Amino acid sequence: MALSVFVRVVEQGGFTAAAGKLGLSPSAVTKTIARLEDALGTQLFTRTTRRLRPTDYGQEFYERSLRILAELEDAEAMLRRGSGTARGRIRAVLPLSFGRVTLAPELPRFFARYPGITLDLHFSDGMVDLIAEGYDLAVRTGHIADSRLTIRLLTRGRQVTVASPAYLARHGEPATPEALREHNCLISRFGPEWGFKGEDGKPFSIRVKGNAVINSGDALREAAVAGTGIAQGTWWLYRKDLERGDVREILRDFALEGAPVSVLYPAQRHVPAKLRAFIDFLVEITRTA
Repeated sequence: MALSVFVRVVEQGGFTAAAGKLGLSPSAVTKTIARLEDALGTQLFTRTTRRLRPTDYGQEFYERSLRILAELEDAEAMLRRGSGTARGRIRAVLPLSFGRVTLAPELPRFFARYPGITLDLHFSDGMVDLIAEGYDLAVRTGHIADSRLTIRLLTRGRQVTVASPAYLARHGEPATPEALREHNCLISRFGPEWGFKGEDGKPFSIRVKGNAVINSGDALREAAVAGTGIAQGTWWLYRKDLERGDVREILRDFALEGAPVSVLYPAQRHVPAKLRAFIDFLVEITRTA
């Protein structure tokens, strides 16, 4: 009980907000934390006028408490069901486009397979401190190095350059990356320098231009599908559009390997069944054909 209250206070940043989530009175939450601090012989929070923040010891205790509670929940589920059935709540953060294109359409299949799991999904392309913010796992693109985390590769895919059949019918298909300079290219938040692989296998870049700069991966994808111009992005962002024929991949012989897409979760000796189930499902739905 005390650990659950402590974790909720950290996540909510205050006694009153935590009390509302737990269905307790603020005074009951305050007393529980006070008793816990007395038992541990240390201060768990720094109290300011606006927000409670965990002390250094409190932060370390929070990270350990998350793992303890996850193991307890998993053990209780096994005892109740007599097996390792996956049950419980998972709090996850995913990139916006990945969540929308790759995960969201597959959710009915996940819940049919694991009716005992509840997903609390947050979508963000920004930097997230998985442990400090209380997430069970995150999906992230790029090379991640954090000794506190276990990192499992989902997919690498490739960096694809795409255009709709309608755009290519109007403007023709560029035969080389250099020919992109004569086309309308949709610029993403990563800028106008597009990467390609040369005949010698070495990477090089081409500076492209176009009439739209779009900082949303979803909006960029939809603009490409609509025939606005040529776009470049990760394979997993465009894979369903490619399967349907809404866009065509061009310049494939020059494609670079894309940045890795990985699932990250706090390093722990025992991974709860619910977490294993969700991680395995993410691997399944991001597997390349």
